[in-house]
Amino acid sequence: MSGPQAWFRSFAHSASDVAGSAYAFGVAVLIIVLWLISGPLFGFSQTWQLLINTGTTIITFLMVFVVQSSQNRDTRAIHRKLDELIEGQPKASDDVVGIEHRDREVLDRIEQRQQRAKAERSSGRPGR
Repeated sequence: MSGPQAWFRSFAHSASDVAGSAYAFGVAVLIIVLWLISGPLFGFSQTWQLLINTGTTIITFLMVFVVQSSQNRDTRAIHRKLDELIEGQPKASDDVVGIEHRDREVLDRIEQRQQRAKAERSSGRPGR
């Protein structure tokens, strides 16, 4: 992977680390305190309110993409780890490896099969 995607992945990783830090939280609190203190200077005007509203809207909009990128990366890593564990189990069902890429109908069938097996185990009857 190269170009814009590699750049964004690197940026999103760094931005999520920074945004999730205590330092970033402190800066956000400081900005809000400074904004509140500046209220009387601007007469609590609409411009004063618009400043914080616009700033938070822009930051929130951009952070949605950063957070989603981080979430996607984490989810893919977890799925790969789980697939590795499943593949290492001799009694594991091969159809659950990569299940996140399957159609809804396949997921429903696998879930029903697992529920039946669980019910059979809890009732003392032999499975499959």
